[in-house]
Amino acid sequence: MSSLSRELVFLILQFLDEEKFKETVHKLEQESGFFFNMKYFEDEVHNGNWDEVERYLSGFTKVDDNRYSMKIFFEIRKQKYLEVLDKHDRSKAVEILVKDLKVFASFNEDLFKEITQLLTLENFRENEQLSKYGDTKSARAIMLVELKKLIEANPLFRDKLQFPNLRNSRLRTLINQSLNWQHQLCKNPRPNPDIRTLFVDHSCGQSNGVQAPSPANNPLLGAVPKPGGFSPLGAHVPFQTTPASVQTPLAGWMSNPPTASHPSISGGPLGLGGPSITAAGMKHPRTPSTNPSVDFPSGDSDHISKRIRPMGVSDEQVSLPVNALPVSFPGHAHSQSFNLPDDLPKTVARNLNQGSSPTSMDFHPIQQSLLLVGTNVGEIGLWEVGSRERLVQKSFKVWDLSACTMPLQAALVKDPGVSVNRVIWSPDGSLFGVAYSRHLVHIYSYNGNDDVRQHLEIDAHVGGVNDLAFSHPTKQLSVVTCGDDKLIKVWDATNGAKQFTFEGHEASVYSVCPHHKENIQFIFSTASDGKIKAWLYDNLGSRVDYDAPGRFRTTMAYSADGTRLFSCGTSKDGESHIVEWNESEGAVKRTYQGFRKRSLGVVQFDTTKNRFLAAGDDFSIKIWDMDNTQLLTSIDADGGLPASPRIRFNKDGSLLAVSANENGIKVLANADGLRLLRQFENLAFDASRSSEASRPTLIPILTSPSGAASLADRVASAGISAMNGDAKILGDMKPRIAEETNDKSKIWKLTEISEPSQCRSLRLPENLRVTKISRLIYTNSGNAILALASNAIHLLWKWQRNDRNSSGKATASVSPQLWQPSSGILMTNDITDTNPEETVSCFALSKNDSYVMSASGGKISLFNMMTFKTMTTFMPPPPAATFLAFHPEDNNIIAIGMDDSTIQIYNVRVDEVKSKLKGHSKRITGLAFSHALNVLVSSGADSQLIVWNSDGWEKQKSKYLQLPSGRSPMSQSETRVQFHQDQIHFLVIHETQLAIYETTKLECIKQWVPRESAALISHAAFSCDSQLIYASFLDSTVCIFTAAHLRLRCRINPSAYLASSISNSNGHPQHPLVVAAHPQEPNQFALGLSDGSVHVIEPLESESRWGVPPPNENGSSSSVPNTPLVGASASDQAQR
Repeated sequence: MSSLSRELVFLILQFLDEEKFKETVHKLEQESGFFFNMKYFEDEVHNGNWDEVERYLSGFTKVDDNRYSMKIFFEIRKQKYLEVLDKHDRSKAVEILVKDLKVFASFNEDLFKEITQLLTLENFRENEQLSKYGDTKSARAIMLVELKKLIEANPLFRDKLQFPNLRNSRLRTLINQSLNWQHQLCKNPRPNPDIRTLFVDHSCGQSNGVQAPSPANNPLLGAVPKPGGFSPLGAHVPFQTTPASVQTPLAGWMSNPPTASHPSISGGPLGLGGPSITAAGMKHPRTPSTNPSVDFPSGDSDHISKRIRPMGVSDEQVSLPVNALPVSFPGHAHSQSFNLPDDLPKTVARNLNQGSSPTSMDFHPIQQSLLLVGTNVGEIGLWEVGSRERLVQKSFKVWDLSACTMPLQAALVKDPGVSVNRVIWSPDGSLFGVAYSRHLVHIYSYNGNDDVRQHLEIDAHVGGVNDLAFSHPTKQLSVVTCGDDKLIKVWDATNGAKQFTFEGHEASVYSVCPHHKENIQFIFSTASDGKIKAWLYDNLGSRVDYDAPGRFRTTMAYSADGTRLFSCGTSKDGESHIVEWNESEGAVKRTYQGFRKRSLGVVQFDTTKNRFLAAGDDFSIKIWDMDNTQLLTSIDADGGLPASPRIRFNKDGSLLAVSANENGIKVLANADGLRLLRQFENLAFDASRSSEASRPTLIPILTSPSGAASLADRVASAGISAMNGDAKILGDMKPRIAEETNDKSKIWKLTEISEPSQCRSLRLPENLRVTKISRLIYTNSGNAILALASNAIHLLWKWQRNDRNSSGKATASVSPQLWQPSSGILMTNDITDTNPEETVSCFALSKNDSYVMSASGGKISLFNMMTFKTMTTFMPPPPAATFLAFHPEDNNIIAIGMDDSTIQIYNVRVDEVKSKLKGHSKRITGLAFSHALNVLVSSGADSQLIVWNSDGWEKQKSKYLQLPSGRSPMSQSETRVQFHQDQIHFLVIHETQLAIYETTKLECIKQWVPRESAALISHAAFSCDSQLIYASFLDSTVCIFTAAHLRLRCRINPSAYLASSISNSNGHPQHPLVVAAHPQEPNQFALGLSDGSVHVIEPLESESRWGVPPPNENGSSSSVPNTPLVGASASDQAQR
């Protein structure tokens, strides 16, 4: 449903409520699922109308949607059950137990048994946990408090608990406006039109020669609030006038600065008069466009645009409509046409996961799909949005602790936690700055691709650095900062020397906004007490002292052309304000309406296209036309936004980045933005195919003679450069290919790791007799590893939070505990008489790590991960299960690959096979769901890939792997599949190759093949951010690839992580059988070996990532031994 249709439902709900259609209004709330009426829900709970309570809830959630929903339904049904027991109605209690409460037994069997035992008690209060249960009324009230907390915490309700802020009788108003419009289009309008129906358009009969008044107040439509009748709909709403005050134009104090310090002028002019030029380093920097858009008439302009009118209608009768509903009327005319669906980015084009919560974002001013991100844990990330590649990720680290002040050193010792308050690019994109919550500013230089280098570390303020901006007060670039110490400082961006310190604020300075008018440079600053001040680059004090609306945290920004000044702030009470300032008068020119009554957090805003304002509020992005105070539209970005999301437009307004729940970033695009992203997407995946369009590029590690790069490498290099954001993307493609041919310094070098001192590795402790590790996975929380051995025993290692491991996450630096419950039982699968070495093991872990589904040739078992108890078993062989995958949208649906080549879609809740998919000729070896495409991809021992529609389970496409010439797979060789983070491409792992496939076309777009004499691939997996691929081989080597172009970045030889060349019971050298990637740490992975051991491997802390980046331009290179990608030595050829 479109956003306008959704808003129409809200208007109907308001109308039904005003007309007292009580049952109907709640029925529409429930059926639409747009608004959860908490007051109605509370009344029904207090009255004990349990059937209506559940019916109403069913419009918003189901029992098994998530843990919050499950808890909500359980509390309601438990209360219903206890009330019946209190009335001693045993038969009704049994009915509720069987009908309503049994569904929870599969999740907590012990609790269900305890609830059942209440039937045997004369008074259920004899149960210790229920001994304080009072009367029915108080019990309902207590439960309701808990239910409200659960509902408010449930993500399915987050955007449905607040009704939009609408004026009374809004639907009536719109109808009246429509009738007004229809009447003015009449060829012969009557003075007192008789409107009897809304079913057809209004039309007056023969004119009597008198001009008709507006029919807005026709009794048919009832009373509508009005300021003396309807004003022309095209007119701008007048703004409240500001009390006049005697003020000196700001241009005066700029051109004639005082010769001595003076007190601030209360109520003095805020802005700057005269012509303007775009600031190079303002609060939200905007580089001037070479083709600036046409200026629009301002809200107080006398100019009214004309439209073509029907013959006989005079100018005075024209009243322009407001397109609030999808009806084809001419739009409000401007000097440049605007179409809302096309011009604003509203389509969710990318979903990125930063790994921690984004606090600040900024697009590169030239490479407009390059997104810089700062987070609440001090991390920064650099994303190429088009290719979905995270080019850079850096955690907070003090570069030179000895150069830091003692207060900073003491603060970091007391509490090492640091967050990012601001990230921002310099006007030309060659630098970017990071302001941290502790004293520091980091300035990095950016040299294209993933080449980010440390430039300046500035111990800028005592306390937090709240904002950062670039400016040009002289010919040299400067950095402007502000902080908790109530100061604004200006630094030389070249050498970090302090140039100015501005004092005068009486509270911490929250934001800075540098700008210039003609040749006069100045800075606006705002403090946390709501004061706005203005400064010239001198030491003569503030020129302006003014109160921002809300008198709390406020940010300021100019329109892209530098002509209009806006501010956005949120008061301590949660009241948010966006206003435009009259710079010549220092007064608020207009105040924009549409914020939530109590904003949850400080609202951020941005401007775009010299035309629109946007703010993150009420779990959505709200948009205003700069010339209209009424809210233009809201964009919910398909849901999943926090209460006050961070937002950021790119320079041309074609992309909009918005922070999302669960550490996500959504990038919205308009048509131009989608084209921009497709360019980079194509470059990322297709550039290396330009030499051979008909078949995928084969990228062996060694394919070319010494000293010459292959054509595939050269084309891939050019594609990578373009994908990573070089300023000249398409036009320079051919010259850049030639350039890259001879400049290998820009390509990652292949790093060899052969010594234990070159990486961190840890063999996990074990005291159980297990054979080879068949399956391996990290828990979703990242603090444990689960393994399944070929003898059907599960092993669970847990890392504890302690002084050595403050995060409690899995790490190679601290040994975990091989965990078992106090009962001492093991999670052991059902097995058959078959030789364990011949059985195929498989498992799948639930999203919340609560239970694991597993099989080792026998029945499928469901284990409780806390108690290790077997909750249930099902599906005895034959056929036996060989692969398991949970449906991403419903934990009750499981895809089960079988050894008879079928795939069974099984519903756990009803214990029923819903579908049986046939298409493979040998056993199933891999299954992967894409929730974005609603498909299931399967792979089998027949080397075939099949795409199935996950709605109706129809077969969509199939294709056999392209095996390298001369390679014939073993009869039992496995083909595995894993989706990329973008949910569109997937990785295929086969003993003879690694390949990247595009799902919709089932087309192989990248392929890597080891040399013919090299060891076979045993397993591989994406890193958690899909930027790397970890691959293990039967000779115990581990190779790490850059995922975007399948180029080998790092090779870990067995001598680096294995103590010695130990053989297993069969006399074969130990080797990895399975690889697992950490769910939050992209550079950590684990290996399950043929001798039953598990190893966790990470790069050294000093290096933080795998491989050696391209050397610096000054020729310096890393001391880590490396082997070139092409032209390798004979010794290297012998290794792979």
